[in-house]
Amino acid sequence: MYPRENLRRAMALYAVTDRAWLGERTLSACVEEALAGGATFVQLREKDAPRAEVVLRARALAPLCREAGVPFVVNDDVEAARIAGADGVHVGQDDAACVEAREKLGPDAIVGVSVQTVEQALVAQADGADYLGVGAVFGTPTKPDAADVGTDGLAAICAAVDIPVVAIGGLNERTIPELAGTGADGAAVVSAIFAAEDIEEETRRLRAAVQAALGA
Repeated sequence: MYPRENLRRAMALYAVTDRAWLGERTLSACVEEALAGGATFVQLREKDAPRAEVVLRARALAPLCREAGVPFVVNDDVEAARIAGADGVHVGQDDAACVEAREKLGPDAIVGVSVQTVEQALVAQADGADYLGVGAVFGTPTKPDAADVGTDGLAAICAAVDIPVVAIGGLNERTIPELAGTGADGAAVVSAIFAAEDIEEETRRLRAAVQAALGA
């Protein structure tokens, strides 16, 4: 499993996959490009795929991330994460509870939780979450129903918890600088990476933007 003491640094540029943007390209090839460009964390997000497909894709991505030395988690599906040998899982407020995920994956697994309020953040931390995904910070077509937390809401959550926090939602080269001063440990990016024609180069630019804004 990925060393938990390195987790805060791994939040810097958190890549969330979305096959809707890939066209004819394979998911594995695109993730390899993102890793080459400086992605520091990878989440496999497969909202509508059957578990068997999620497991297959997770099994393909896990060794790529392990070789690159970055953590790899599966969104929502705790059982798929366990079967595929992922480092852990990321769950939402309506997905498998943090406590349940921990029970199934064990004490060494990474468990991330999506939150939008200080109250949700404090509950997740008390339940044993290793990190929080906070958003949507800005409006995003990836999750059109997610309420905008804004940078003030993000800052309030960062100030309330001791565990790492990654911002998500509408983050790209233009908006990442607005994270400065919030206390966030990094930016989670979906389309800005996987919709890019040159994923490696775009990831490199995003990584530089995070470094400039957050020093991460």
